Amino acid sequence: MADPYSTLGVARSATEKDIKSAYRKLAKELHPDRNKDNPKASERFSEVTRAYDLLSDKDKRGQFDRGEIDGDGNPASPFGGGGFGGGGGGFGGGGNPFGGGGAAEGIDLSDLFDGLFGGGRGAGGGFGGGRRPAPKGNNVSYRLKVSLTDAATRAPQRITLSDGKTIDLKLPAGVEEGTQMRLAGKGEPGPGGNGDAIVTITIEPHNFFRRDGDNLRVDLPITLDEAVNGAKVKVPTAEGAVMLTVAPGSSSGKTLRLKEKGFSRKDGSRGDQLVTLEIDLPPADEDLKARLEGWRDTRNPRSRLGV
Repeated sequence: MADPYSTLGVARSATEKDIKSAYRKLAKELHPDRNKDNPKASERFSEVTRAYDLLSDKDKRGQFDRGEIDGDGNPASPFGGGGFGGGGGGFGGGGNPFGGGGAAEGIDLSDLFDGLFGGGRGAGGGFGGGRRPAPKGNNVSYRLKVSLTDAATRAPQRITLSDGKTIDLKLPAGVEEGTQMRLAGKGEPGPGGNGDAIVTITIEPHNFFRRDGDNLRVDLPITLDEAVNGAKVKVPTAEGAVMLTVAPGSSSGKTLRLKEKGFSRKDGSRGDQLVTLEIDLPPADEDLKARLEGWRDTRNPRSRLGV
């Protein structure tokens, strides 16, 4: 079973931020969508995700650090390999676990049992009181593809679990590529209850929207007369089209801002949508050419570039 610290490439003293940063870097590098012809990368992605699931859970990380569970989240055996039975290394048969073949003189076995079972023996001579809780079932990992516009608006997402049940998820504020959502009790069953479902978000690229931090960018084509005379034009947003005012004399490259039409932030606010104008001239328009015959723009718009 792998050491989750080694899997993520971090030290045991790593902070939560260090662990999250290491996971995001590896997840982007190993994501199955970027390694469709590399099954080893997909296996490695699963290992990295399981390691992050364990280390991002404070309780489970503490249990692993104390040796109570292994790298897969299963209870660790208190014995290296001898067990209680058989000959030689166990407590049964003719062997002596302390070496030598005779009785263990001067050794208080209650200290050993207290250490192994964590709570002393009960009144009836058994090992009661401090037993570890029964282990939960395994966690189940899912990948959920979300459109760029749904990620911006935090639109509800439907996901089908391994048991066939379908649930609707509300995307968290500040969602981004690699964001994980934990669904308690939606994993595999176990003696101590169900494990969890871990949903990793993948944001799909869009045909014309681009993410820029918390902002959403789009290039908006406008006609020459709209640029010269000004106009009110439709512009798409993640939530549908809105009207935008183009001022007279607008140039290509001018950027207009639509407030709070971008991505949600963790504090509940939203970024903006940045609209860059692009003047779209008609190809070989004879009418336009005739109208401009004899007219010249005497300015040098490249002067600010030193040419």
